[in-house]
Amino acid sequence: MVRYESVLEAVGGTPLIRLTRGLPADGPRVYVKPEWLNPGGSVKDRAAVSMLRQAEQDGLLRPGGTVVEVTSGNTGIGLAVAAAHLGYQCVIFTSSNISAEKRHQISAYGARLELVDAFVPKDHPDSLRSHAERFVAQTPGAWLAAQYDNPANPRAHYESTGPEIWADTEGRVTHLVSTIGTGGTISGTARYLKEISGGHVRVVGADPLTSSYVGGDGSQKAIEGAGHFVHPEATVDIWPTALDLDLIDEIIPVADEDAIAAVQKLATTEGILAGGSSGVALAAGLRVAATLGPDDLVVILLPDSGRAYLSTYFNPKWLSDNGFGASDEKYDEADLVTADEGGAIAASRLMADGIADDAPVLVVYPRVGRVLAPHPSDVLGWTTPALLREHATARDAAQAFDPGTVSPVLRNGRVVGVLAALPVPATA
Repeated sequence: MVRYESVLEAVGGTPLIRLTRGLPADGPRVYVKPEWLNPGGSVKDRAAVSMLRQAEQDGLLRPGGTVVEVTSGNTGIGLAVAAAHLGYQCVIFTSSNISAEKRHQISAYGARLELVDAFVPKDHPDSLRSHAERFVAQTPGAWLAAQYDNPANPRAHYESTGPEIWADTEGRVTHLVSTIGTGGTISGTARYLKEISGGHVRVVGADPLTSSYVGGDGSQKAIEGAGHFVHPEATVDIWPTALDLDLIDEIIPVADEDAIAAVQKLATTEGILAGGSSGVALAAGLRVAATLGPDDLVVILLPDSGRAYLSTYFNPKWLSDNGFGASDEKYDEADLVTADEGGAIAASRLMADGIADDAPVLVVYPRVGRVLAPHPSDVLGWTTPALLREHATARDAAQAFDPGTVSPVLRNGRVVGVLAALPVPATA
């Protein structure tokens, strides 16, 4: 029996589990690494402990201090675990869009949860990051973990995750598949495996379809944690310094619906309950495995458990509300006008395309190279050509959604059209 002298010593050492259902007998061996077996329930425990210990060594975090971070949840949980054990205060800045399970878990460890939902670029004074930075500046003894740019993040995986995979496969691993979020997990693990294998291990990044890492438009996605979102009004796309793209041989895009389907199937066929970002890695990993032979060995890193998403990816109502799964609901496809488009110009363009004067259209943030239908966060509301002619810009003409007039229709988490009550008002 393994015995630890503290909860922090139990971080790491997660096993490999071979997938045995639905894979061809003449294909590669495929193993998953369930990182939710860490004490805080995710791969982020590794980086959390590494960053906190480094801050202590550097004198940035002292007894009685406060640990602060901006996070989509898992790093906040890991830091809350470590802070609770070591006697630090902990304040986590996040959005109410993360799963309820994650929010409750952060609070359960005694951390203070600060929810900031302003939809603004990162450098805006109302952004999550700005709120956290102001808090640190105003709070004596506070330390901001800054996981996206903290070298202790990838180092945690260079020193633990990579060596574990190499040892547990007896040096036979040929492919590593991992999602890309902060970049710390994949970069640190990849660096170790490439060094010890002489460059023979192929590293595959798994990324949501719209993530800018994989060349997407940067719009939001339904999957928490993975990928890189860019606010539509951001003037620059800043990537984390924890990410080293030179270590990644290939990045595979994965649609939200494919990620969700992958973890649902994993639960019902293998008895393994994994989270949404795990679905991104799994979907990509199985695509890679389909091209390989029996001499190959694939390791797919699964960041967290499906237990943190029972209210979302495994919840029938959430899935239905967000348009995942089959639906026979009838709706009207809606054209798009960008928020900064002139009202009269937009109205003329729509009329030239045969759009009726009272037909609802979606007012959206401008986004270069839009990959899919807009995410709800990119939609400001609806309008009509008639309303557009009465306003200087489409933003000014935007109307709030209301079941009594016009409501959005979602398919696979994207706004694909509208349901319009008749008649649609001709003026605001």
